[in-house]
Amino acid sequence: MGKVRHEIRFLLNGEAVCLPEVGAQETLLDYLRIARRLTGTKEGCAEGDCGACTVLVGRLTQDGLRYEAVNACIRFLASLDGCHVVTIEHLRGAGGGLHPVQQAMVDAHGSQCGFCTPGIVMSLYALWMEVAAPSDAEIETALQGNLCRCTGYEPIFKAARAAAELGKPEADPLALERADVTTRLEALADGARVDVAKAGDRAILPASVADLADVLAEHPEATIVAGATDVGLWVTKMMKPITPAVFIGHLTELRQIVATGSSLRIGAGASYSEAEVALARAFPHLLPYWRRIAGWQVRNMGTVGGNIANGSPIGDTPPVFIALGATLHLRSAEGVRALPLEEFFIDYGKQDLRAGEFVEAVELPLAQAGMYHAAYKVSKRRDEDITAVAAGFAVRVESGMIAEARIAFGGMAATPKRAAKAEAALLGQPFVEASFEAAAEAVAEDFAPLSDWRATAEYRSLVAGNLFRRFWAEQGAGQVAKLEAV
Repeated sequence: MGKVRHEIRFLLNGEAVCLPEVGAQETLLDYLRIARRLTGTKEGCAEGDCGACTVLVGRLTQDGLRYEAVNACIRFLASLDGCHVVTIEHLRGAGGGLHPVQQAMVDAHGSQCGFCTPGIVMSLYALWMEVAAPSDAEIETALQGNLCRCTGYEPIFKAARAAAELGKPEADPLALERADVTTRLEALADGARVDVAKAGDRAILPASVADLADVLAEHPEATIVAGATDVGLWVTKMMKPITPAVFIGHLTELRQIVATGSSLRIGAGASYSEAEVALARAFPHLLPYWRRIAGWQVRNMGTVGGNIANGSPIGDTPPVFIALGATLHLRSAEGVRALPLEEFFIDYGKQDLRAGEFVEAVELPLAQAGMYHAAYKVSKRRDEDITAVAAGFAVRVESGMIAEARIAFGGMAATPKRAAKAEAALLGQPFVEASFEAAAEAVAEDFAPLSDWRATAEYRSLVAGNLFRRFWAEQGAGQVAKLEAV
């Protein structure tokens, strides 16, 4: 073991912060509101859904200093080592008055009760920094994770559009601080393992991926915390202790995304937002599906590996990745092993994860010729909602016949699972509507779903069958029509 540091160090607005006592369960929101009295950041849902607690967190990446809108209510304080936290109190205009985004909200009457406004401003500010003239689709995406029940969204949209006309991002006083912030963050990066505690609540930040393996060998019972979009709720909603907690979000090795001529390898620590571009390039059908996973703030925090590792039967990524033939790479102090993603899920709450082992990466083979893909998410709300049924389709056609079929569902069983009987009904059959109708009937034999507040068992079964019909309508029928036209 190398150097160990017993304090968390980060920047808060313009101030350097050094905390020798930090508990694993302390949230950024509580620190801001209680310890620092920065009450512009509001507490609403305490689960990352309403966006009232939105702040910006800047961190050093291979491409320089990057700021992201995140939910302070489920962001743990210990995870901020080496970061720059920006709250609503730090925003200001070029002359020291209102920031252009704030002024636009005033001019467009985008605020009424005001409770949600600071979070909305921070989300729009994050967008404003990235895109000088955002499209309506980009504005919608930026506001997915922010709820407002007073004004409605039209005046907020007007404010977002007008903000670009009130000032350019390069004239932003905070943008002018980037060079100084970068220098200060670089000075904080000492390559040490961080080990802190408060009242017995312990947090560990390994120095590297190799050190992570060593830490988990020492503490196999530890809770691994990546984006905290799931673990955060264990604390805020279930009051569940997570100590000792091992934080991995700072490990750049785990955030790497590598594309080769045959596959796409996504590090387990890569966030949804970081993985989006590479996934959309390799698998265009995933882009609309991907943007329906939670809201923008959650996608900036939540990780691909975390969504897999927690083993939820309604996780959004496993069904579509299983359909794509994903391989999971697991690592420990004893070495690395690989297994098909579908074999990782053993039973509800049980995964093929040995003591001291962690998810290092997921690897997706690139599509072959003649492959048809689809990804579906069915939920009560279109955006930012828990999945009732998720499905991934991968069907390969050769000479008009179905040569391969990989169909996986989430929300239909205790684990994400392939639809074996439906696949068998397709395999070797002609690529015609009748084949998918047969598969729609066969999928009822693959699953015996449960009823819960998201959907009844009958509804889930009906949806599963209808997704085969939808796949044919969107993929098969259109392709056949094109061939006939030729």
